Amino acid sequence: MALIKYNTNGYRPATFNSFFDRFFNDELFDSKSTASFTPQVDVAESDKAFEIQFHIPGVKKNDIKIDVDDDRLTVSGERKIANEKNDKNYHSVESYYGTFSRSFYLPDSVNSDKIDASYEDGVLNIVVPKDEKKVTKKTISIK
Repeated sequence: MALIKYNTNGYRPATFNSFFDRFFNDELFDSKSTASFTPQVDVAESDKAFEIQFHIPGVKKNDIKIDVDDDRLTVSGERKIANEKNDKNYHSVESYYGTFSRSFYLPDSVNSDKIDASYEDGVLNIVVPKDEKKVTKKTISIK
């Protein structure tokens, strides 16, 4: 069994690596008081479309907004804290709450009029189809 140093001071991480982890994750100063977070996103490309997955469990479908402005796709929303009045004494809360917003610049080869989105089990799936009319790859013969 390995022993891990317990840190009683929330502002001073126990190890050097955890300092950088907390700093770059905006946790240096009580992350629960901040009003925003950054959801994890997976982006994949196939021959016919770009597929974007937002991992946002606990967010209701009505609290998500998807906008396309020129060549920029923006997904924003909010994970709200349940206002439960009970006698629970939390020892640790690792969930992030608040607003979020992520933007992606779309290439010229997509058809923004046919973007499709679905939300199930805390995962928002966005399919951005490629425009069949636009040729993105062309071979040029040498004379």
